[in-house]
Order: sequence, then C-alpha cells, then structure tokens
Amino acid sequence: MKSLSMLVGILALATISFASTKSYTISLTHPAKAGSQSLTAGDYKVKVDGPNAVFTDLRTSKSVSVPVKVETTEKKFKVTSVDSTLDGAAERINSIQLGGSTTKLDFAY
Repeated sequence: MKSLSMLVGILALATISFASTKSYTISLTHPAKAGSQSLTAGDYKVKVDGPNAVFTDLRTSKSVSVPVKVETTEKKFKVTSVDSTLDGAAERINSIQLGGSTTKLDFAY
C-alpha cells in the first residue's frame, strides 16, 4: 500500500512537470530576430525552458534557443501576441505575451 501511494505521488509530480512546459504557437509573416537568432517567416511553437525561449519551426521541426527575461504581469493575456519593430529588412521581436497566462517574454532587456 505504501509503494502504491508513492507511485501515485510520483505520477502526480510528473504530470505537474509535464503540464508546466506548455507551448504556444506564433506566426511570423516576415523574417524576424529574437535576441541574436534569426527566424524565417512561418509558424513556430514557443515554450519557456528556464531562462530561454525555445522556438521550434512547425514546418522543419528545427529549434533555436534564445535567452529571455520572463516577466509576470497582474492580468492574464487574452491571446498570444508578438510585439516587434522593423530593424532593417527584418522585424525585431521585443516581447511575446502568452495568451491565457500572465507571462510576458522580454527579448529587449
């Protein structure tokens, strides 16, 4: 009985860890830079991995990791949105607000 309780506890912790690695989808209509990394136009899955944002191209499954400052706001964001500015021929991603959460990823720190 004791080992069954321990197994249930381990599975619960594993589920919580898995759930905390939620990913978000963004679409870039133009080439963009996040930090020092260049991203082609297209759809990306974005997830936070410690002090980094990991961008995975949904077409090629290629991933890049970019240092990011993770901020928590008071109110939840309704939708995932990208704040960017034009920097030469490419957009520069300043921040990403993650929809359904209070998390903002700041690349312009």
